[in-house]
Amino acid sequence: MLMRQLADYAIREQSSALPPEVIHHAKRAVIDWYASVLPGSTVKPATLLEEAFAEDLDRGRARLASGRRATLRAAALINGAASHSVEFDDIYRDAGYHPGSPVISAALAAAQASGASGELFLRGVIVGYEISTRLGEAIMPSHYKYWHTTGTVGAFGAAAAAATILGASHEQFMHALATVGSFASGLQQAFRSQAMTKPLHGGHAADSGCCAAMAAMKGVTGALDIIEGEAGFGNATSLNPDWSKATRGLGKDYHIVHVTFKNHGCCGHAFPSIDGVLHLQSAHSFTHKDVKSIKLATYKTGLDIIDNASPEGEYQAKFSIQYTVAHALVYGSVRLNAFLPDRLNDAGIRAIMRKIECVADPELSDGYPGQRAARVQIELEDGRKFTHFQPYRKGDPELPLSDAELNDKFTELAQPVLGKSAAAGLLRQLWNTEKLLNVDYRTGNKRASRRSVVPRAEVLPTANPPGKHHV
Repeated sequence: MLMRQLADYAIREQSSALPPEVIHHAKRAVIDWYASVLPGSTVKPATLLEEAFAEDLDRGRARLASGRRATLRAAALINGAASHSVEFDDIYRDAGYHPGSPVISAALAAAQASGASGELFLRGVIVGYEISTRLGEAIMPSHYKYWHTTGTVGAFGAAAAAATILGASHEQFMHALATVGSFASGLQQAFRSQAMTKPLHGGHAADSGCCAAMAAMKGVTGALDIIEGEAGFGNATSLNPDWSKATRGLGKDYHIVHVTFKNHGCCGHAFPSIDGVLHLQSAHSFTHKDVKSIKLATYKTGLDIIDNASPEGEYQAKFSIQYTVAHALVYGSVRLNAFLPDRLNDAGIRAIMRKIECVADPELSDGYPGQRAARVQIELEDGRKFTHFQPYRKGDPELPLSDAELNDKFTELAQPVLGKSAAAGLLRQLWNTEKLLNVDYRTGNKRASRRSVVPRAEVLPTANPPGKHHV
């Protein structure tokens, strides 16, 4: 039974000798999650969720990224949504999946609520990544026609992480996954509209995973064949799932070391085209005013989501290849400021958008999901033509962000929220997650402990740092 194999792995991982590389990449994933959740905590829908779930706030042992106390599930839900809001969270390419949002949100809430050690927190993150990325591979690519993998397989990852951290037995772990299989959800229509629902997919997955794990710890049982059963998750959400992928290399070939860390603040399907355009602009020193036409050839599954020549508002703009490529050409990047009102209405960007043609390339379409590539052709007003093939995205395992680049990303996104000193201090903590002393943030006094604790959101100064306000 698949569920038993997954539980066998998870229980072994509670005390296994993890390779240093795996621990290092788990910390990279946590740093990247913080880089996403901090700015995401200051904008909708996270700020609205704090209002909606006020009864679950200012109590409990977990914390929101804003610094407020919260119950375990409320922290998982709100931080999960916040970490998926500004479109800077990580990707596991072969599953078309953002694992950090559901998995780390659930893991951190469970670790804070239970007082888990930094090492156990990281083990929970690793188990959540390894199980959910494999389930995602097993049901792809057909699953992605209607379903959002971050909401669906993310729920399994969150349950696996929380169950590990809460100390589930073999049977309890199986039932946590069995129960969460019925909660797994998230429809793609949510991000083809000007709506706030997509970030809630990550939040709901984190919350439902914690719910299932907490229930299993008290004896609540689920259908142990919920994944591969005749009327189970796989058959309900995909065509001909390959369950051999769900356990292949489990505990040996760690997927967490192959995660993509985003270098642009928008949908990852646009990245190869953005990278290709920026490469040509750098190589040939032209400006957006010199451009006559742009042709972008990429994979069909991505274009089905991001081919939007007339996006309305910031949510649609993040999923418009025309807008994000044009913004990169005009301003040199796609960062948080790319979706401010003045940028959304920028005449230069809109002019470039009208010059972009998008086509689905059959060869590149066949390479999905294992490769995310684009062919870019730019013609200038003076008649010169340039072409470039972008085989991977900056941030993919083949073109990874270095530790220094990841630090820069964290600083860029965290510092406006926390301030320079607090952001630098948090980053130092995160690189030493497994070594931290216990910190009583209510008094600010450090006390030695045999059990180091995870970097808690209590380290953040206040819900609204001086000069910063929720919007």
